[in-house]
Amino acid sequence: MVRNLAMLVGAAFVAVLAWSLFWTVKGQITEPAAPTVEATEFHKHPKELHLASDGWFGKYDKRQLQRGFQVYQEVCSACHSIRLVAFRDLKEIGYNDAQVKAIAKGWKIPAPSINPETGETATRPNVPSDHFPLPFANETAARAANNNALPPDLSLMTKARHGGAAYVYSILTGYEPQSKELLKAFPDVATPPGLHANPYFPTMNIAMAQQLTTDGQVQYLDGTKPTVDQMAKDVSAFLVWTAEPELEWRHDAGFAAAIFLLIFCFLAWGAYQNVWRDIKH
Repeated sequence: MVRNLAMLVGAAFVAVLAWSLFWTVKGQITEPAAPTVEATEFHKHPKELHLASDGWFGKYDKRQLQRGFQVYQEVCSACHSIRLVAFRDLKEIGYNDAQVKAIAKGWKIPAPSINPETGETATRPNVPSDHFPLPFANETAARAANNNALPPDLSLMTKARHGGAAYVYSILTGYEPQSKELLKAFPDVATPPGLHANPYFPTMNIAMAQQLTTDGQVQYLDGTKPTVDQMAKDVSAFLVWTAEPELEWRHDAGFAAAIFLLIFCFLAWGAYQNVWRDIKH
């Protein structure tokens, strides 16, 4: 009796769920939800960006990474940190030991240290084992210098944002005035004082002013023409490396694993044929 009652209750529950699902699907088909104007007409998806590191067999272009680091050093580092990266990690993108030491020593923000005699905080020259120091002493100082906005750390930015490097590239090159159609339809999204219009940013208004403004803003050491578009691509590629420095190793390991599995499958097939060769079907 109890078993029959439980089956009856379960069947009724399934029937109710099926009925609800049927009408929900039917409603979506006959009366689909109207897409929002913001998503379809005004907020833009990241631009296309093709880097040497893309794809299963992608490899980093070390010259581009060095150019991107130069852009970060001369433009972005005033506000944004890459606290998960150490100076010595720069050897992975083509710098030698002497160059790394020179970069660390010449970095404009010295590393903090503790005086063992007084216990007070002091500063010292950076060394290769140090991580890149924060541009501000604390969050309060960072907000005070940036109109109450907190500049995010860029170490994992291309992993943390949808679109990755293309998102960073689009933000850097996507500043443009808001359209009259947007302001007419949604006057509440008008750019307030202290913000800047950028249709590639989720809210279409961003606290960061346009940083890459003119060609030649950074003089590349390798002679590459430093257009705004080129500088944006290079720093985006550099931030891909800061977020995933082991990318090339991972690609190589995956390729080796695929080759191993292919050989293993062939050997397994040969063993199977050898073991069962005398068995008649």
